[in-house]
Amino acid sequence: MTYCCGILVRDGLVMIADTRTNAGLDNISTFRKLHVIREPGQRVMALSSSGNLSISQSVLALLNEGMENPATGELDTLMNAPTMFQAAQRIGQAIRRVHDIEGHALEASDVRFDVAFLFGGQIKGDKLRLYMIYTAGNFIECTVDTPYLQIGEHKYGKPILDRVITMQTPLAEARKAALLSMDSTLRSNLSVGMPLDLTVLPRDAYAFSEQTRIEPDDAGFRQLSDAWSTALRDAFQTIS
Repeated sequence: MTYCCGILVRDGLVMIADTRTNAGLDNISTFRKLHVIREPGQRVMALSSSGNLSISQSVLALLNEGMENPATGELDTLMNAPTMFQAAQRIGQAIRRVHDIEGHALEASDVRFDVAFLFGGQIKGDKLRLYMIYTAGNFIECTVDTPYLQIGEHKYGKPILDRVITMQTPLAEARKAALLSMDSTLRSNLSVGMPLDLTVLPRDAYAFSEQTRIEPDDAGFRQLSDAWSTALRDAFQTIS
C-alpha cells in the first residue's frame, strides 16, 4: 500500500509520496514512487504511483522508452507531449499497453492488475494541471471545487485537506497541509512509511522550488508532527 497526494492551488502545485512497499509482513522495501520529468524553461512534471510495483515500473519504463505513434512513426513520450492533457492520455495508453502484455499472465497467477497515478505539472503554453489516472487508463482532472487528489491509503489524510485546502490556499500552507496529511496517514497505517518525497512547483516557474527527500530522522518533519499532535490534544480538551 502507499499514500500519494497532490494539491493544486492558485500559486502552484505540491506533491508528496511515501516510499514503502510490502509483499507481506516480513517483506518490506523502499522504492521511490514520486518521479520528476523536466526540461528547464519548457516543462516540469511529477508522476507518483500506487498499486502493484511491477506494473507501475513497467508503465514508467514504457513512458521513458516511448510508444510508437502510428500516424507519425515517432515515439511518443512525456518529454514531447504538446500539452498536459495529451501527456495524461499517454500515461493512460501506457497503462493499457502494459495490461495487454502482462494482464493475462498476472490473472493466471491470481494477481490483480492494480495501478494508479497522480500526474501534475506545467508545459509552456499550457496551464498548471493535476490529474488522477486510473487502472483502466482513464483519468480525471483536479478542479476548483476539488483542489487536491489522492491515491493509495487516502482516508486518514483526507480530513485535514477537506478542512483547510481551497484554491486560494497559499502554496506554503498547501505544503504544510500535505505534510500533515501524510503524518496522519503514517500514524494510522503501518503499510505507509518513510522516507517521503516532496516536490513544490510554483505556477509558471517551470522549475521546482523544492524537491526533497524527508528521512525518518528529519528534525523539521518531527517538529511539525509533534506540534500538530499537541494542537489536536489542546483543541480536544477545550471542547466541552
